[in-house]
Amino acid sequence: MDNKTNAVLYSKNENQKVYPASTTKILTAIIVLENCKLDDVVTASYNSVMNIPEGYTTADIQINEQLTVGQLLELLLVYSANDAANVLAEYVGGSIDSFVSMMNTKLSELNLTDTHFTNPYGLHDENHYTTAHDMAYLMKYCLKNDTFRKIAGKASCAISATNLHEPRLYSSTNELLIPDNANYYKYLVAGKTGFTSQAKECLVSSAYRDDLELIGVVLGSDSRFVDAKKLYQYGYSNYSVQKVVNKDAIVTNLQISNASYTSKDLDLLASDEIYALMSNVENPLSIKPKITLKEGIFAPIEEGTILGTATYEINGVEYSTDLIASHSVEPSKFLVYSIYTILGSNLVVLLVFCVILIIKKKIILKN
Repeated sequence: MDNKTNAVLYSKNENQKVYPASTTKILTAIIVLENCKLDDVVTASYNSVMNIPEGYTTADIQINEQLTVGQLLELLLVYSANDAANVLAEYVGGSIDSFVSMMNTKLSELNLTDTHFTNPYGLHDENHYTTAHDMAYLMKYCLKNDTFRKIAGKASCAISATNLHEPRLYSSTNELLIPDNANYYKYLVAGKTGFTSQAKECLVSSAYRDDLELIGVVLGSDSRFVDAKKLYQYGYSNYSVQKVVNKDAIVTNLQISNASYTSKDLDLLASDEIYALMSNVENPLSIKPKITLKEGIFAPIEEGTILGTATYEINGVEYSTDLIASHSVEPSKFLVYSIYTILGSNLVVLLVFCVILIIKKKIILKN
């Protein structure tokens, strides 16, 4: 999906409800970022670190260990530590259950109606589900936050020594971000992995190339990194951002009925450049705009006056620019002279009529 226009370039079963595994954590992260400061210090409780099922990744956070929100977010998004998710959830929500309520409220606010979460890290649950469509839009929302982008784009994280633990260093679970990995993809911006035996391999990510940012969602995969790279390669091979119209280009032409002969032929120019996401087989010059003009366009008109809009519809997305006058338009002097002449003639007739009435009145009075 194009992050700017929401145009879906390729989809398969995008509305099928599936399990998200640890891609759940992108929602956990954005709620934390919207409610905390990175340097807030959090103390891990017994409940938050001791209730992670066997087989689920942890960062070995200790009971009563103190970490900052920033450190916990790195453990959450880079290393996918489930204990970090619980610690953050308790800190923000007061309890894990309250935090889960915040998660579902946020999903409702974003109108992601096919997603429902029961925990903050992706523990398998029949009622913990999503769709590729919803995860794409959730990722779009998260990418608006620069701190999320930065942390979710890290290839590794280093956690300094705490009150109960030696320094820790972890590589990202997202192999697309690691330069010396065979699956490295240099255009990747950010991403979050997920895996359970029920959800299979999952990856929600974004990539940027040639002024185009794409969001890729892979759920229920047998090879998430290969599949994600194929999606991006398809997108960048078949679509690009192309210029549809230049600033000050002539879009259409008007004849101003009451204008002087030398200024009545008026070009309307695009006030701005328009770039659009297009298939590489499309020709931008072949796209004709819908012209909407203001009512009652008459002289005089000043150069640069907005007289309407031009709208280009491309792949279901509308792009618009104002239409401005290319030059000033003066009223026709002939028309002005004619109006004055008619008014003058009528005034003379009126005066003659008044004189005749006065003379007739005097004659009547004498008789």
